[in-house]
Amino acid sequence: MQKSIIDQNLLSIIVQRLCQQLIENHEDFEYSVLLGIQPKGIFVAQRIAQELQKITQKEIPLGFLDITFFRDDFRRRKKPLSANTTKIDFLIEGKKVVLIDDVLYTGRTVRAALDAMLAFGRPESVDYLVLIDRKYTRNLPIEANYVGKAVHTLEKQRVKVELREQGFEQDSVWLVES
Repeated sequence: MQKSIIDQNLLSIIVQRLCQQLIENHEDFEYSVLLGIQPKGIFVAQRIAQELQKITQKEIPLGFLDITFFRDDFRRRKKPLSANTTKIDFLIEGKKVVLIDDVLYTGRTVRAALDAMLAFGRPESVDYLVLIDRKYTRNLPIEANYVGKAVHTLEKQRVKVELREQGFEQDSVWLVES
């Protein structure tokens, strides 16, 4: 069974709100960059970057960060993980980095992203933006600076994000019973 928690219209409003919040804190983005966490965070990051470009008339540096070998569970899997692509063609040293992902669950993904990011330099600061914040499920003391929607979930539930950039017909976010 699945329940819709965000439809296409609401997602558009959420993305616009998140962009306005980013603009409030990063102003002209002169020293800021966006990093989407592979695999699914890159789609949210692309959407945020496109919307920011429409609003600011500026192209903000956007990169993709693979965290596969920085995960604390990558050796514990039954089948080996295959790495995604890291694409960061700008310096992050001294920059304000906005890490972007689709869902904040246990906090382990963003912890791995922080480790992976440091291989590219030491940023001035790091903000964390998520489309969905699953409350009450953290294994680590991590909070997002920018949240599209907070969702109270049970351990047996999961959040499924479907975006047009991923090949879906329309944008939607679902709460799915396992």
